[in-house]
Amino acid sequence: MILINNINLPIDTDFDSLNQMVAKKFKIDIKTIKSVKLYRKSVDARHKNDVHFCCSVLVDLLSGEEKFLRFNKNAQIYKPFVYEFKKAENTLENPPVVVGFGPAGMFAALTLAKAGLCPIVIERGMDADNRKKAVDSFFSGEALNPDTNVQFGEGGAGTFSDGKLNTGIKDKRCKIVLSELNKFGAGDNILTDAKPHIGTDVLINVVKNLRHEVIKLGGKVLFETELKNIIINNGKITSIETNKGIFNTEILILATGHSARDTFMMLKNRGVKLEQKPFAVGVRIEHLSKDINRALYGNFAESEHLGAADYKLVTHLESGRGVYTFCMCPGGEVINASSEEKGLAVNGMSYSKRDGENSNSALLVGINTEDFESEDVLAGCYFQQKIEQNAFNIAKGKVPITSVGNFVNGKDFKIGKVKPTVKPETVFADFYKIFPQFVCDSLKEAIHVFDKKINGFADDDAVLTAPETRSSSPVRITRNENYESVNISGLYPCGEGAGYAGGIMSAAVDGMKIAEQIIENINSKIY
Repeated sequence: MILINNINLPIDTDFDSLNQMVAKKFKIDIKTIKSVKLYRKSVDARHKNDVHFCCSVLVDLLSGEEKFLRFNKNAQIYKPFVYEFKKAENTLENPPVVVGFGPAGMFAALTLAKAGLCPIVIERGMDADNRKKAVDSFFSGEALNPDTNVQFGEGGAGTFSDGKLNTGIKDKRCKIVLSELNKFGAGDNILTDAKPHIGTDVLINVVKNLRHEVIKLGGKVLFETELKNIIINNGKITSIETNKGIFNTEILILATGHSARDTFMMLKNRGVKLEQKPFAVGVRIEHLSKDINRALYGNFAESEHLGAADYKLVTHLESGRGVYTFCMCPGGEVINASSEEKGLAVNGMSYSKRDGENSNSALLVGINTEDFESEDVLAGCYFQQKIEQNAFNIAKGKVPITSVGNFVNGKDFKIGKVKPTVKPETVFADFYKIFPQFVCDSLKEAIHVFDKKINGFADDDAVLTAPETRSSSPVRITRNENYESVNISGLYPCGEGAGYAGGIMSAAVDGMKIAEQIIENINSKIY
C-alpha cells in the first residue's frame, strides 16, 4: 500500500472516482490499480482565486509499486498504526471507579472494560436523552439544574459543542479514538477530514452507543451519582462517598471536567496536591456565516462542496497579553453554558450540518496566575466565578450582549444584520462592569488586529456575548510520570478538569493512557 501526500484537487472532485484521478494524474495504467482510498482532506484557501482541496490518498497497486515510489517524491510505503486494547491478566478485589463520563472518562472506561476490568462509572448529570431535555428546558427559560446542564451529564461539555476532533497532540491513539467514535455512529468523514467534527446532534447518539458498549463489556454507568468525598488511608484511596452510597475501590480515575469546582474544593480539603494553572476568559463573537465564508473563500464562498468556513486567530499584544480565538463554530450558535446558580457563562455549539445563519467563536484573553492576586490553589476558580456572577447580576439573569460597534467604536448599541442566537433572553450590558479592565482593553485591541486578517471581523453589527470563562480548567491536579497523583496512591487525575487536556481528542487520549497504565500496573501485580 502506498500513501501519496500533497495532491491538490478541485473542490468539485468526485471522491468516488479516485482510481481515474490517480491513473490520470500519475500517468499509470488504471488496470494496475487495485484500489484508491481517501486518507486525508483539507481545504487550502490561502489564495481566494484558487481554493482547492489538499489531499492524501492510499493506493493499492497490483504491480509497479517500486517504480511508482522511485518517480514520485510525495509517495511512501504506508505502515498503518496497529493498536490492540490490552487485557488484564489479574483481577482486583474491587472494580476501578471512573468519575465523569465526558471524553476522558468515556475512553478510560472503554479501555478498562475492554481489558475485562468491569469499571464503575459515576456521572453527576443525567443520561444523554434526559440531559438534552433538561438543557432544552433551560434554554426555554426554565430554572437551571446545577447537576445536569451544558457542563454536566453524559458526554461531558463536549456534547453541547461543535464536536471538534482536531487536536495539536501527535499521539497515535488519536486514530483509535476516531475509529471508535466512527464505530459508535460518527460519520465516515471524521476518518479523513483534516479538521473533523461531529456536531452536537450526532454526538448525543455516539456517547449513548459508547455507554452501551461499556455496559455490554461488564461495566456499569450510574447517572445522577455525584462524588462527595474520597476516603484515604495511609496515603491510598480505599473508597469514595457519593449521594448514592459508598463504593470501595483502590483505583479512582478523576475525569470530572473543567467546571467541577465543588470537587476541586473537596480535593483541596482532603489534602490532594493541586496547583494554580493559567487559562483564558473573554466573549463569544458572532458574524453572519456568509460574511465569514466570503472573507475566507472569496469567489468560492457559495460552493456546496466547502461548507461553512472556519478560522483560528492569535495575536500577542504590546501589553504582553495573548488573545486568540477558540472553539470556532461555523454555522453554529452561542449557548448558555451556566452550571452554577446566580452565575452565567456562555459557549458555542454547532450541529453536524453547520448550516446556521451565524458563525461564532470564543475570543479569549490569556489569564496568568499572577492575575489571581492570591496563593490559594482555587484562586482561578474564584476569578472565573466573580466574572460569571458579575454577568448574572448586571444582566439580572439574562445573557449580556453588545455589538462590536458599541464595544469597540463607542457607537450606540443596536442589533443590526447579526441577530444573537443565545437563549433564552438577552440584554445589552456594559462589559467593563463584567470583566477586569485589562480583559476588555485586550479584546478591543485584538478585534482591530483580527480585522486585518479577516475582512469584516470588526463589523459594527458583529455581536459579542459574555462571558466565556470555561475554555479550560483553572486548576491542575498534579500527577507523576505514571499519571498517578503525586501524594495519593490509586488516584488518577485525568483529562481537561485535571489540567492535562484541551478538547475532545486530547481528553479521550489522556483517558486511554491512564487506563493503559492501570492495566499495566495490575498485570505487574502492583495493586
